[in-house]
Amino acid sequence: MNGPRHIVLMAQYNAWMNAKLVEAAARLPAAEISRDRGAFFRSILGTLNHLMVGDTLWLRRFRTHPAGYATLDPVMALPVPSGLDERLYSDLPSLAIARQVLDAAITQWAVSVRACDLDHLLPYTSSAGKACARRFGDLIVHFFNHQTHHRGQATTLLTQAGVDVGVTDLVALIPDEA
Repeated sequence: MNGPRHIVLMAQYNAWMNAKLVEAAARLPAAEISRDRGAFFRSILGTLNHLMVGDTLWLRRFRTHPAGYATLDPVMALPVPSGLDERLYSDLPSLAIARQVLDAAITQWAVSVRACDLDHLLPYTSSAGKACARRFGDLIVHFFNHQTHHRGQATTLLTQAGVDVGVTDLVALIPDEA
């Protein structure tokens, strides 16, 4: 596995899956998207909002890396989340627009990450207010893993609501070189 190449692949997977989730959710009435389904972030919309919150917080931290990553400037214009369960977007159409902006920034940023950037210790403050410093490459792995984890929850909620999201496996994006 090549670090930068893997980051680009995960960014592509991220954008692909987020588009699939938004498209699937759009097949439901707004009341169903917002309905409390007993999930950790309550609803499909709550879960999709949490993904926006987590991505925004992490990307704002990533922007402080000495490499600069100007490709993350659009993230700096998004609302700053005040809590992990904050509903930044009250409806799917507004979330979908912001999701596209965020995913475009992630995709552009991923291409700019160099192997020499990955070992840098990135200092940041956690959502709980704790000062931390972790290896940047490990934080990127967490960033993409967090997305996959919560998209799995959203996929389950959509399936329970009778909506088939379709293929969700990363292998669908990996070129077959046979």
